[in-house]
This record gives sequence, structure tokens and C-alpha cells, in this order.
Amino acid sequence: MNQQELETLMKDSAQDAVDTSKEIFNVTLDYSADSIILVDDLLLAFVARYQDQALEDEAVFTLCNIYGAYIGEVMRSLTGGQWRYDTSDEKAPFVALAIGEFSYAFAGICYERLVNNSAISVKAYFDQAIANNTQ
Repeated sequence: MNQQELETLMKDSAQDAVDTSKEIFNVTLDYSADSIILVDDLLLAFVARYQDQALEDEAVFTLCNIYGAYIGEVMRSLTGGQWRYDTSDEKAPFVALAIGEFSYAFAGICYERLVNNSAISVKAYFDQAIANNTQ
């Protein structure tokens, strides 16, 4: 996948998060920094509404990737950056947003909140990422 294809994929995935949030929960994501707190709630809302189905591998993959793309696109609008497809572990490639010396795996933080620890805050991770790049 070349860089342009990756950029298009991430923009489309972010739009999928916006559309899904509106269709299923009537929540509007507006690409603002303030909207990131809604992602924290939306991830848990999927678990509450769909219980075990929300934690099936395919659903987790989809949710984490579309909301990770959304967070990353908000971040890019505020700080710049470039999506990067990391294949350093061939069994577990991932997409991260690279900004200067930092790299952010937004889908990964969504996974942590959705699957491992609902106390983990996507918004806190986002806020730290903003702080790292606006000092």
C-alpha cells in the first residue's frame, strides 16, 4: 500500500466512525478535539449494546481501526503528521500516526479501552499526544 492509498484509507475509516456513531447512537463526531471524549463513551456503548458480539475479533478490529483513524485524523488536523504502516512485526502490522519524533497507535489505545481496561482513556492519550506536539 502506498502512502496515498494509506491516507485515503484512514480518511475513509475516520468517516466510517462518524457515520457509525450517528447511525447507531445518534452521536455527532465533528472532527474537533472536544469530540474525542465521545470516542471513550462510544467504545463502551458498543460493549453495552452488543455485549459479547462487540468483543468478537472482527468487531474489535473494525471498531478500533475506525475510531483510531478518527482520532488520528483529528490529531493530523491540529498538528500535522503522516500515517505510517508498520510491518516490523509481520504477524501484527499496524498503522500509526507519525509526528516528528513521536508515533501514535490510536487503534491500539482504542483496543486497550475496549478489551483490556475500560478505565483507560482515549481522550487522555489524545491530550498527551497534543501536549507532546504543541510545546
